[in-house]
Amino acid sequence: FPYGPRARHGAPGVGEVGVTEFAVPRGSLGYWRDRLTNAGVAGLSEDSAFGAKRLCFDAPDGDNFALVEDDPRGRTPWTGADIPEEAGILGFHGARFRLDDGAAAGELLRFMGYQKAETEGDLTRYVSTSRGGFTAAFVNNNRNKRSLGLNLKDPKAVEALKAVAKTCDVVVQNFRPGVVDRLGVGEAAMRAVKPDIIYVSISGFGEDGPYAQKPVYDPLVQALSGLTTVQAGNDEDRPRLIRTIVPDKLTGMAAAQAITAALLHHAKTGEGQHVKVNMLDTIMAFLWGSDMGGHTFVGDELPKETAQSFIDLVYETQTDFITVAVNNDKQWRNLIEAFEKPEWREDPRFATPQARSENINIRLGLIQEVLKTNTAEHWLAHLDANDVPCAPVLTRREAIRHGQIEANGTVIYSEHPEAGRLRQSRPAATFSKTPTDIRMTAPAMAAHTAEVLREAGLSDDDIEGLTA
Repeated sequence: FPYGPRARHGAPGVGEVGVTEFAVPRGSLGYWRDRLTNAGVAGLSEDSAFGAKRLCFDAPDGDNFALVEDDPRGRTPWTGADIPEEAGILGFHGARFRLDDGAAAGELLRFMGYQKAETEGDLTRYVSTSRGGFTAAFVNNNRNKRSLGLNLKDPKAVEALKAVAKTCDVVVQNFRPGVVDRLGVGEAAMRAVKPDIIYVSISGFGEDGPYAQKPVYDPLVQALSGLTTVQAGNDEDRPRLIRTIVPDKLTGMAAAQAITAALLHHAKTGEGQHVKVNMLDTIMAFLWGSDMGGHTFVGDELPKETAQSFIDLVYETQTDFITVAVNNDKQWRNLIEAFEKPEWREDPRFATPQARSENINIRLGLIQEVLKTNTAEHWLAHLDANDVPCAPVLTRREAIRHGQIEANGTVIYSEHPEAGRLRQSRPAATFSKTPTDIRMTAPAMAAHTAEVLREAGLSDDDIEGLTA
């Protein structure tokens, strides 16, 4: 089971016999009932205890067990807010559209305990390494969700989606602008069935303008935003892509933050609203604080961007690469002591922060010369002893096994019913009162369609034939 055992106590209908409870995600009892029935487990019965649905059964050794629908630790960051706990976020998107912005937003919010379902069409099901029919990209971006499969070109499926939306607080979609209105699931249609809905539209370039209807992928946004020239270091060298999907993932984070703010407003006023987030705006806002200084003061813009330095702060040693970052006078003096280079203290090229900045290439070149004289292990220990900021340059394989990562508990393990044992990261934020957890592993395609539609009030006859 995903968790547990959670607790052991007397239960309704069992008298004084102890029952060991295992917490499972809300809405998953039907799944576990089928699995236990197929396994020939005896004594299956359903009841409720302390306001939660339970599935009770007998173990071969005579012990009594129960699966209980609730959060494994009873509270999430949403607990206590004036937001329905049984509702949540409905996300839907098209296949072959875009990776990760909607998925990243949903992943962050689901870890905080707020989730309903997501209609399927996720490209991450089909890319990257895979096992047991699940790709790494999909299992890493789709935890704590239920999967709903509907063909939105079918009017009956559209009505079914509206029925689900009526039970939710938030609807998130990342179709190309205009598509949801043609399908009949745009903001107006959803607000007609749920007037206080928070409707979230995620797009690539925005909903208006010359690029609004263009297909979009992460590299296009990196190029259009100027991010590739920031990565190059100046406007003259060949532009360079960042080799991870930064616009996609940052847009997901921006959407999650915006949804949280909209939910807070809803809790205070009861009002829903339309939240719009696009990848291009996200990257422009991201760059402005650190990389757009030459275009901030109107009338004094720089005609061309030039790099402060053409040397990365990654240095060779006799063994491995390390990084060393010295920003203030104290750290510079400490570096001089560590390198035993007293002549640098009196060198006018390095006497002030401004002088060190003006002579940055010379300074970094001298640092590189010294670091080549010994091993990475030597310099990391020596620089640490002199309070100089430094770190090893690690591969991904090395990073996940580093002592600091282990101390933080960043890497977590879980069991997936099809993909097996998984190594993944926990969310970056931790909560002292409302800890997050994996309540449900990434689901199979459309695995929860009937379950979610029944919760929305559809009959089995209504549901038949609706699945995509």
